[in-house]
Amino acid sequence: MMSKPVLSLALTAAALIALAGLPMLVNGYWLSIAVNMMMYTALATSWALFSGPTHYIALSTAAFFGIGGYLVGSGMSDYDQSFWTMLTLAPLVATVLAALIGLVTLRLSGVYFVIFTLGLAELVRNLVSWVQNNFLGSRGLYVLTDLTEVHIYWMLLAITATVFLFGWLLGRSRLGFALRILGNDEQVAQHVGIDTARTKVVLFMTTGFFAALVGAVVAPRYYYVEPNVVFSPELSFLVVIMALLGGIHRLWGPLLGVIPFTLLWEVVTVSFPNSTTMVLGLTFLVIVYFVPNGVVGLAEKLLRRGAT
Repeated sequence: MMSKPVLSLALTAAALIALAGLPMLVNGYWLSIAVNMMMYTALATSWALFSGPTHYIALSTAAFFGIGGYLVGSGMSDYDQSFWTMLTLAPLVATVLAALIGLVTLRLSGVYFVIFTLGLAELVRNLVSWVQNNFLGSRGLYVLTDLTEVHIYWMLLAITATVFLFGWLLGRSRLGFALRILGNDEQVAQHVGIDTARTKVVLFMTTGFFAALVGAVVAPRYYYVEPNVVFSPELSFLVVIMALLGGIHRLWGPLLGVIPFTLLWEVVTVSFPNSTTMVLGLTFLVIVYFVPNGVVGLAEKLLRRGAT
C-alpha cells in the first residue's frame, strides 16, 4: 500500500498527464483561458513556496516575470539570438538579481518589505522604458517564433509540474524543515542554528527563477514585448490574491484560488475594464476579513468543527 505522500504525488502526476491532453479538447478562447490558468498556477505556487513559510508578502513577481519576457525580446530582436537560448539565459539572470535583492531586502520585514518589492518592480519597469526610449530607438521588441498557444500551454504545464515537484521535495528536505521552524518563530530558528538569512534568500531566488522562466515562455504570446505589459504591477497583485485566496499553507492551495479568480478576472476585464482596481481592492478585503487562511484553511476549519 502506498504511503500518503507517494499517493499524493502519484495523483498529482496523473492530473498533470490528463491536463496535457486538454488542448485536444478545447481551442481558441478556452485554450487561451487554460494558458492563463497554467501561467498563474506556476507563478502563484512558486510565490507561495517563499511567502507561505516566511510570511513575507513579495510584490516583485512582475519584475522577474518582466525580466524573463524582456530578455527574450531583446535577445531575439537586438542580438539575433534564438528563443531557446534566451529561454535558458533569462531565468539565470533573474536568479542572480533575486539573490542580490534578497541579500539587501530580506533584512526588512512587514510593510517595509512589501513597499520595497513593489517599488522594485516599478523601478525596473521605468528603467527598462528609459533605456528602450533613449538608446534603442523603439519602445517595444518583436518576439516572432513558430510556437503556438498549444506549445506555450505545454511548456507552462511542464514548469507547473516542476514547481509542484520542487515544492514536494522541499517539504521533505532539511531546508523545508528549517523553513517551518522559521515560519513559526524566526528567533527560535536562529537559536537552534538555522541560517535564516540564507534560507530566505535561497527561496526568494527560486521565486525569481520560476517567475522569469514563465515570463520567457509567455513572451511569444505577445509578439510585441513592451515594458508596460510584461512589467505590469497588476500581475504581482493578481499572483498574491490568487495564492492567498486558495491558501498558501498547502502546496496545492494556490490552485484553488487560480481557477475561480482567473475566470472572474476574465469577466471583469472584458465587461468592466475600468473596474479592475476596485475588484482587486475588494478581493483583498474579502480575503483578509472572511478567508484569511484561504479556501483550504476555511475548509479545514469547517471539517475540524464538524468532527467535534
